[in-house]
Amino acid sequence: MAIAFSDYRLPATGRAYSYVALAVAGVVGVLLPTAATLLLGPPLLVGLLVLGLAHGACDQFVVPGRRATVGLGSWRYLLAFGGAYLGLAGVVVGLWWCWPGVAVGLFFLLSAWHWGSADAPPQPGRPAWWVAHSWLRGLLLFAVPLAAWPTETQGVVQELLRLVGAAPVPAVVLAQVRIILVLAVGAGLLAVWAACAARREHLLWRTDAADVLVLTFMLAALPPVLSVGVYFVFWHSLQHVLRMTPLLGYSATQPGRLPGWTALGRQVVFFLRRAWPLLAVSVLALGVLYYWLAPHLPTPAALFSGALVVASVVTLPHALLVSLVLDEPQWARQGSTSSP
Repeated sequence: MAIAFSDYRLPATGRAYSYVALAVAGVVGVLLPTAATLLLGPPLLVGLLVLGLAHGACDQFVVPGRRATVGLGSWRYLLAFGGAYLGLAGVVVGLWWCWPGVAVGLFFLLSAWHWGSADAPPQPGRPAWWVAHSWLRGLLLFAVPLAAWPTETQGVVQELLRLVGAAPVPAVVLAQVRIILVLAVGAGLLAVWAACAARREHLLWRTDAADVLVLTFMLAALPPVLSVGVYFVFWHSLQHVLRMTPLLGYSATQPGRLPGWTALGRQVVFFLRRAWPLLAVSVLALGVLYYWLAPHLPTPAALFSGALVVASVVTLPHALLVSLVLDEPQWARQGSTSSP
Protein backbone atom coordinates (compact mmCIF):
# COMPACT_ATOMS: atom_id res chain seq x y z
CA MET A 1 0.00 0.00 0.00
CA ALA A 2 1.55 3.28 -1.09
CA ILE A 3 1.45 6.10 1.44
CA ALA A 4 -0.09 9.32 0.19
CA PHE A 5 1.87 12.52 0.71
CA SER A 6 -0.93 13.86 2.94
CA ASP A 7 -0.38 10.88 5.24
CA TYR A 8 3.27 11.74 5.82
CA ARG A 9 4.05 12.87 9.35
CA LEU A 10 5.52 16.26 8.41
CA PRO A 11 3.09 18.20 6.22
CA ALA A 12 4.60 19.91 3.18
CA THR A 13 4.17 23.35 4.70
CA GLY A 14 5.64 22.45 8.08
CA ARG A 15 8.58 20.65 6.54
CA ALA A 16 9.35 23.67 4.36
CA TYR A 17 9.59 25.96 7.39
CA SER A 18 11.94 23.57 9.19
CA TYR A 19 14.02 23.06 6.05
CA VAL A 20 14.55 26.81 5.71
CA ALA A 21 15.45 27.29 9.37
CA LEU A 22 17.93 24.41 9.46
CA ALA A 23 19.46 25.29 6.09
CA VAL A 24 20.03 28.91 7.15
CA ALA A 25 21.58 27.78 10.45
CA GLY A 26 23.82 25.33 8.61
CA VAL A 27 24.98 27.98 6.13
CA VAL A 28 25.83 30.29 9.03
CA GLY A 29 27.89 27.49 10.57
CA VAL A 30 29.79 26.90 7.33
CA LEU A 31 30.39 30.51 6.29
CA LEU A 32 30.71 32.18 9.70
CA PRO A 33 31.78 29.49 12.15
CA THR A 34 33.34 31.87 14.68
CA ALA A 35 30.22 34.05 14.73
CA ALA A 36 27.64 31.23 14.67
CA THR A 37 26.88 31.37 18.39
CA LEU A 38 26.53 35.15 18.34
CA LEU A 39 24.25 35.12 15.28
CA LEU A 40 22.14 32.08 16.14
CA GLY A 41 22.03 32.58 19.92
CA PRO A 42 19.29 35.29 20.09
CA PRO A 43 16.78 33.58 17.74
CA LEU A 44 17.53 30.28 19.44
CA LEU A 45 16.78 31.70 22.89
CA VAL A 46 13.51 33.21 21.65
CA GLY A 47 12.65 29.94 19.95
CA LEU A 48 13.36 27.96 23.11
CA LEU A 49 10.73 30.04 24.89
CA VAL A 50 8.11 30.33 22.13
CA LEU A 51 8.45 26.80 20.75
CA GLY A 52 10.82 24.70 22.87
CA LEU A 53 9.25 25.20 26.28
CA ALA A 54 5.77 25.73 24.85
CA HIS A 55 5.57 22.59 22.72
CA GLY A 56 4.87 20.39 25.74
CA ALA A 57 2.62 22.91 27.49
CA CYS A 58 -0.49 21.55 25.76
CA ASP A 59 0.06 17.93 26.75
CA GLN A 60 -3.13 18.03 28.82
CA PHE A 61 -5.10 18.47 25.58
CA VAL A 62 -3.78 15.32 23.91
CA VAL A 63 -6.06 12.75 25.53
CA PRO A 64 -9.27 14.84 25.17
CA GLY A 65 -8.29 15.58 21.58
CA ARG A 66 -7.89 11.88 20.80
CA ARG A 67 -10.68 10.56 23.04
CA ALA A 68 -14.06 12.18 22.50
CA THR A 69 -15.31 10.65 25.76
CA VAL A 70 -12.74 12.54 27.86
CA GLY A 71 -13.65 16.11 28.71
CA LEU A 72 -10.88 18.60 29.44
CA GLY A 73 -13.14 20.37 31.93
CA SER A 74 -13.42 17.25 34.06
CA TRP A 75 -11.61 17.73 37.36
CA ARG A 76 -11.25 13.97 37.61
CA TYR A 77 -9.33 13.90 34.35
CA LEU A 78 -7.17 16.92 35.23
CA LEU A 79 -6.26 15.42 38.61
CA ALA A 80 -5.48 12.03 37.07
CA PHE A 81 -3.44 13.62 34.31
CA GLY A 82 -1.52 15.88 36.68
CA GLY A 83 -0.88 13.06 39.13
CA ALA A 84 0.39 10.70 36.44
CA TYR A 85 2.56 13.40 34.85
CA LEU A 86 4.12 14.47 38.12
CA GLY A 87 4.48 10.88 39.24
CA LEU A 88 6.49 9.95 36.15
CA ALA A 89 8.57 13.12 36.56
CA GLY A 90 9.24 12.05 40.15
CA VAL A 91 10.46 8.65 38.94
CA VAL A 92 13.00 10.43 36.71
CA VAL A 93 14.18 12.59 39.62
CA GLY A 94 14.64 9.46 41.73
CA LEU A 95 16.59 7.80 38.94
CA TRP A 96 18.97 10.76 38.65
CA TRP A 97 19.42 10.73 42.41
CA CYS A 98 20.06 6.99 42.83
CA TRP A 99 21.64 5.87 39.55
CA PRO A 100 22.92 8.94 37.68
CA GLY A 101 24.98 6.97 35.17
CA VAL A 102 21.96 4.87 34.21
CA ALA A 103 19.84 8.02 34.03
CA VAL A 104 22.22 9.57 31.50
CA GLY A 105 22.06 6.53 29.23
CA LEU A 106 18.28 6.23 29.48
CA PHE A 107 17.84 9.95 28.81
CA PHE A 108 19.83 9.72 25.57
CA LEU A 109 17.90 6.61 24.49
CA LEU A 110 14.53 8.16 25.33
CA SER A 111 15.45 11.33 23.45
CA ALA A 112 16.49 9.28 20.41
CA TRP A 113 13.17 7.43 20.45
CA HIS A 114 11.02 10.49 21.07
CA TRP A 115 12.70 12.64 18.42
CA GLY A 116 12.96 9.79 15.93
CA SER A 117 9.36 8.64 16.27
CA ALA A 118 8.22 12.23 15.75
CA ASP A 119 10.32 12.50 12.57
CA ALA A 120 9.86 9.06 11.02
CA PRO A 121 7.08 8.73 8.44
CA PRO A 122 4.01 6.72 9.39
CA GLN A 123 3.93 3.12 8.22
CA PRO A 124 0.18 2.31 8.27
CA GLY A 125 -0.32 -1.32 9.21
CA ARG A 126 3.45 -1.88 9.66
CA PRO A 127 4.31 -0.96 13.27
CA ALA A 128 7.62 -2.88 13.22
CA TRP A 129 8.84 -0.85 10.23
CA TRP A 130 7.76 2.38 11.90
CA VAL A 131 9.54 1.47 15.15
CA ALA A 132 12.74 0.53 13.33
CA HIS A 133 12.64 3.69 11.21
CA SER A 134 11.97 5.78 14.32
CA TRP A 135 15.12 4.46 16.00
CA LEU A 136 17.17 5.12 12.87
CA ARG A 137 15.93 8.69 12.58
CA GLY A 138 16.51 9.33 16.28
CA LEU A 139 19.99 7.81 16.39
CA LEU A 140 20.92 9.88 13.33
CA LEU A 141 20.76 12.96 15.58
CA PHE A 142 23.50 11.44 17.75
CA ALA A 143 25.55 9.74 15.04
CA VAL A 144 26.21 12.85 12.96
CA PRO A 145 27.52 15.06 15.83
CA LEU A 146 29.67 12.17 17.06
CA ALA A 147 31.15 11.78 13.58
CA ALA A 148 31.52 15.47 12.67
CA TRP A 149 32.32 16.88 16.11
CA PRO A 150 33.75 13.95 18.13
CA THR A 151 35.70 15.99 20.68
CA GLU A 152 32.90 18.47 21.34
CA THR A 153 30.21 15.77 21.51
CA GLN A 154 32.26 13.65 23.88
CA GLY A 155 32.80 16.76 25.98
CA VAL A 156 29.03 17.24 26.31
CA VAL A 157 28.59 13.63 27.43
CA GLN A 158 31.47 13.70 29.91
CA GLU A 159 30.39 17.06 31.37
CA LEU A 160 26.88 15.71 31.97
CA LEU A 161 28.29 12.63 33.70
CA ARG A 162 30.62 14.80 35.76
CA LEU A 163 27.80 17.11 36.83
CA VAL A 164 25.64 14.28 38.18
CA GLY A 165 28.55 12.48 39.82
CA ALA A 166 28.74 9.50 37.47
CA ALA A 167 31.92 7.88 36.17
CA PRO A 168 33.12 9.17 32.79
CA VAL A 169 32.91 6.94 29.73
CA PRO A 170 36.35 5.92 28.37
CA ALA A 171 37.21 7.71 25.14
CA VAL A 172 37.81 4.39 23.37
CA VAL A 173 34.24 3.31 24.17
CA LEU A 174 32.78 6.51 22.75
CA ALA A 175 34.95 6.06 19.64
CA GLN A 176 33.55 2.55 19.19
CA VAL A 177 30.01 3.82 19.72
CA ARG A 178 30.63 6.48 17.06
CA ILE A 179 31.69 3.92 14.47
CA ILE A 180 28.83 1.54 15.26
CA LEU A 181 26.22 4.30 15.17
CA VAL A 182 27.40 5.78 11.87
CA LEU A 183 27.52 2.39 10.14
CA ALA A 184 24.23 1.14 11.60
CA VAL A 185 22.27 4.31 10.90
CA GLY A 186 23.67 4.70 7.40
CA ALA A 187 23.05 1.07 6.42
CA GLY A 188 19.65 1.03 8.14
CA LEU A 189 18.35 4.12 6.37
CA LEU A 190 19.55 2.85 2.99
CA ALA A 191 17.76 -0.46 3.66
CA VAL A 192 14.54 1.34 4.61
CA TRP A 193 14.65 3.53 1.51
CA ALA A 194 15.33 0.49 -0.70
CA ALA A 195 12.35 -1.31 0.82
CA CYS A 196 10.13 1.74 0.27
CA ALA A 197 11.30 1.99 -3.34
CA ALA A 198 10.56 -1.73 -3.85
CA ARG A 199 7.04 -1.12 -2.56
CA ARG A 200 6.73 1.83 -4.99
CA GLU A 201 6.48 4.31 -2.11
CA HIS A 202 8.77 6.69 -3.96
CA LEU A 203 7.46 9.92 -2.47
CA LEU A 204 7.97 8.56 1.04
CA TRP A 205 11.62 7.55 0.64
CA ARG A 206 12.54 10.64 -1.35
CA THR A 207 11.02 12.92 1.25
CA ASP A 208 12.64 10.99 4.07
CA ALA A 209 15.99 11.17 2.29
CA ALA A 210 15.55 14.94 1.92
CA ASP A 211 14.86 15.15 5.67
CA VAL A 212 18.03 13.22 6.43
CA LEU A 213 20.08 15.36 4.02
CA VAL A 214 18.94 18.63 5.62
CA LEU A 215 19.42 17.30 9.14
CA THR A 216 22.87 15.89 8.36
CA PHE A 217 24.02 19.16 6.80
CA MET A 218 22.92 21.23 9.80
CA LEU A 219 24.25 18.77 12.41
CA ALA A 220 27.61 18.59 10.66
CA ALA A 221 27.88 22.36 10.14
CA LEU A 222 27.27 23.41 13.75
CA PRO A 223 28.85 22.30 17.04
CA PRO A 224 26.62 19.90 19.00
CA VAL A 225 25.20 22.33 21.55
CA LEU A 226 24.06 24.71 18.81
CA SER A 227 22.89 22.02 16.39
CA VAL A 228 20.82 20.17 19.00
CA GLY A 229 19.24 23.47 20.02
CA VAL A 230 18.40 24.39 16.42
CA TYR A 231 16.93 20.93 15.78
CA PHE A 232 14.94 20.90 19.01
CA VAL A 233 13.40 24.33 18.45
CA PHE A 234 12.97 24.70 14.70
CA TRP A 235 12.30 21.10 13.76
CA HIS A 236 11.03 18.97 16.65
CA SER A 237 9.12 21.62 18.60
CA LEU A 238 7.77 23.41 15.54
CA GLN A 239 6.52 20.17 13.99
CA HIS A 240 4.85 19.17 17.26
CA VAL A 241 3.10 22.54 17.47
CA LEU A 242 1.87 22.23 13.87
CA ARG A 243 0.70 18.70 14.60
CA MET A 244 -1.14 19.72 17.75
CA THR A 245 -3.01 22.79 16.48
CA PRO A 246 -5.61 20.82 14.46
CA LEU A 247 -6.18 18.69 17.54
CA LEU A 248 -6.84 21.90 19.47
CA GLY A 249 -9.43 23.08 16.93
CA TYR A 250 -7.31 25.16 14.56
CA SER A 251 -8.36 25.20 10.91
CA ALA A 252 -6.62 27.10 8.13
CA THR A 253 -8.71 29.75 6.38
CA GLN A 254 -7.58 28.40 3.02
CA PRO A 255 -6.92 24.69 3.59
CA GLY A 256 -6.14 23.98 -0.05
CA ARG A 257 -3.20 26.38 -0.28
CA LEU A 258 0.25 26.46 1.24
CA PRO A 259 0.14 28.99 4.10
CA GLY A 260 2.82 31.64 4.19
CA TRP A 261 4.98 32.79 7.06
CA THR A 262 2.17 35.05 8.32
CA ALA A 263 -0.16 32.07 8.51
CA LEU A 264 2.54 30.10 10.32
CA GLY A 265 2.77 32.87 12.91
CA ARG A 266 -1.00 32.83 13.29
CA GLN A 267 -0.93 29.09 13.90
CA VAL A 268 1.85 29.40 16.49
CA VAL A 269 -0.03 32.20 18.27
CA PHE A 270 -3.14 29.99 18.32
CA PHE A 271 -1.09 27.31 20.07
CA LEU A 272 0.49 29.75 22.52
CA ARG A 273 -2.92 31.05 23.61
CA ARG A 274 -3.70 27.57 24.87
CA ALA A 275 -0.21 26.82 26.16
CA TRP A 276 0.42 30.02 28.10
CA PRO A 277 -0.77 28.87 31.59
CA LEU A 278 1.65 25.94 31.79
CA LEU A 279 4.25 27.90 29.83
CA ALA A 280 4.15 30.69 32.42
CA VAL A 281 4.51 28.15 35.24
CA SER A 282 7.45 26.53 33.41
CA VAL A 283 9.22 29.85 32.88
CA LEU A 284 8.74 30.79 36.53
CA ALA A 285 10.00 27.41 37.72
CA LEU A 286 13.04 27.61 35.46
CA GLY A 287 13.77 31.12 36.70
CA VAL A 288 13.74 29.90 40.29
CA LEU A 289 15.95 26.92 39.41
CA TYR A 290 18.40 29.14 37.57
CA TYR A 291 18.61 31.57 40.49
CA TRP A 292 19.17 28.66 42.86
CA LEU A 293 21.60 26.62 40.73
CA ALA A 294 23.53 29.24 38.73
CA PRO A 295 26.07 29.96 41.51
CA HIS A 296 26.90 26.25 41.56
CA LEU A 297 27.25 25.92 37.76
CA PRO A 298 30.11 28.27 36.94
CA THR A 299 30.72 27.29 33.30
CA PRO A 300 28.43 27.35 30.23
CA ALA A 301 29.07 23.62 29.75
CA ALA A 302 27.85 22.87 33.27
CA LEU A 303 24.84 25.13 32.72
CA PHE A 304 23.93 23.24 29.54
CA SER A 305 24.27 19.92 31.37
CA GLY A 306 22.00 21.22 34.12
CA ALA A 307 19.45 22.21 31.50
CA LEU A 308 19.55 18.67 30.10
CA VAL A 309 18.87 17.21 33.54
CA VAL A 310 15.91 19.55 34.05
CA ALA A 311 14.55 18.77 30.57
CA SER A 312 14.80 15.04 31.21
CA VAL A 313 12.38 15.27 34.13
CA VAL A 314 9.45 16.08 31.82
CA THR A 315 10.73 14.17 28.79
CA LEU A 316 9.48 10.81 30.09
CA PRO A 317 5.80 11.77 30.63
CA HIS A 318 5.75 13.89 27.46
CA ALA A 319 7.32 11.15 25.32
CA LEU A 320 5.00 8.45 26.69
CA LEU A 321 1.95 10.63 26.02
CA VAL A 322 3.02 11.25 22.43
CA SER A 323 3.99 7.62 21.74
CA LEU A 324 1.01 5.93 23.38
CA VAL A 325 -1.78 8.39 22.59
CA LEU A 326 -0.83 10.74 19.78
CA ASP A 327 0.95 7.97 17.83
CA GLU A 328 -1.63 5.30 18.63
CA PRO A 329 -2.48 4.60 14.95
CA GLN A 330 1.14 3.70 14.24
CA TRP A 331 0.88 0.67 16.52
CA ALA A 332 -2.06 -0.85 14.63
CA ARG A 333 -1.27 -3.82 12.40
CA GLN A 334 -2.58 -4.24 8.86
CA GLY A 335 -6.32 -4.79 8.91
CA SER A 336 -6.81 -3.77 12.54
CA THR A 337 -8.84 -0.74 13.55
CA SER A 338 -7.56 2.34 15.29
CA SER A 339 -8.84 5.76 16.10
CA PRO A 340 -8.07 8.33 13.39
